[in-house]
Amino acid sequence: MRKNIRVLMIGPHPDDCDFRCGGLALKYARAGHQVKFISLLDGSGGHQSMKPADIAARRKQETQAVARLAGIEYEVWDIPDCELMADLPTRKRLIRAIRTFQPDLVFSCRPNDYLADHRNASLLVQDASYLLIVPNFCPEVPAMKKMPVILYFYDSFQNPPFIADLAIMTDDVIEDKFHMLDCHESQVYEWLPYTKGTLHTVPTDPAARFEWLHQPRLPRDGQPIDATALAGLMTGAMSEYREAIPAIKFRHKLIERYGERGARALFAEAFSVCEYGAPLTPEAEKELIPF
Repeated sequence: MRKNIRVLMIGPHPDDCDFRCGGLALKYARAGHQVKFISLLDGSGGHQSMKPADIAARRKQETQAVARLAGIEYEVWDIPDCELMADLPTRKRLIRAIRTFQPDLVFSCRPNDYLADHRNASLLVQDASYLLIVPNFCPEVPAMKKMPVILYFYDSFQNPPFIADLAIMTDDVIEDKFHMLDCHESQVYEWLPYTKGTLHTVPTDPAARFEWLHQPRLPRDGQPIDATALAGLMTGAMSEYREAIPAIKFRHKLIERYGERGARALFAEAFSVCEYGAPLTPEAEKELIPF
């Protein structure tokens, strides 16, 4: 009998999970597995003109649009942006949330990041990890019987650099991942372009905006993209080229996993194993990441 895999993806803000592991989340959900996103923060800092309460409410609505589209659960906590702390009360809250969901796999960001909210989200996951199986800590929610596997999302930070333990092809779900990102209108069409100085380039027509989200598009000539092709092409906050970076950087991992298909893959998501979780043995990987 096939195992029903329970996958918990924990991001600092609404949309972080979508960007880093939205493709893999779609694969799990479409295969009938249980996927939950948790945003530890309410998104109230992510706009150039809206008031915090208004943008938080709007971003909550955007996450629920993603949930309907992707077939997942999307929980948003009530902590204001820029105020996430790796403190004891928040650690206990996260432990209770993880234990309640009972995941086989937990995904989150690495602790070396430019943004304190991101660093603290990672620290909270790390600090919670061992305590998940300690019955006398947060006894109001039963301890887990075994540790979940914990994986980090890909990032481009260099101290230390990200080392991929696995890469997953997302060519088959890339368009739907862009639809997930499209749900986050306040971010991909307003806040992020504002921070990049490109807000004036965003079209107003929904179809034109969705095309703008992809730009520049990758060539579909059957040839893998070389890393040198990235120079000068990643002008926006998204673009197909950004979605292609893990496939370009970790081509060897794709070939190792998929053979010739991996050599031709355009898009991928990459992950590294957190040593604080259960080991990702070859047997566990085959069972828990069957893609």
